Amino acid sequence: MNLIDLLNISVQSQTPEQVIMTMPVTGKHLQPYGVLHGGLNGVLIETACSQGALLNLHDSAKHAVGIDLQVNHLAPVSSGTITVIAKPNRVGRLIQVWEATIYDEQNTITSVGRCTLTAITNK
Repeated sequence: MNLIDLLNISVQSQTPEQVIMTMPVTGKHLQPYGVLHGGLNGVLIETACSQGALLNLHDSAKHAVGIDLQVNHLAPVSSGTITVIAKPNRVGRLIQVWEATIYDEQNTITSVGRCTLTAITNK
C-alpha cells in the first residue's frame, strides 16, 4: 500500500495548470492533541504539486521529485475533508515551483505551502 492509499487521498481534477485533491480527516490523521498532524499538510501539498509537475514533463523517461517544501499551518482541523489546490508559479525544463492552499469544509484556509521540484530520469 502506498501513502496516497493509506491516507485516503483522492484526485478530484488534474491538469498541467492545477491539481485538486481531497483527504478525509479521521482519527488516524490526528496528532495526540486532537488536530490534524502538520506533516500531513506537507504530504498533501507535496503530493498535489508533484502530480502537477509530472503533468508538465514532456519526457516519459523522467518524473518529478520534490527538492524543497515550505509549509505554513494557519488553522487547526479536527475532522471533515480538506481540499488542496496546487498551481504552478514557474514551469522550467528541469525545475518547477508550485504553490498550494489547503481548505477545510467551511472554505477556511488551513495551510499554505510551496514546493520546488526537479525532473529526474526514471530508473
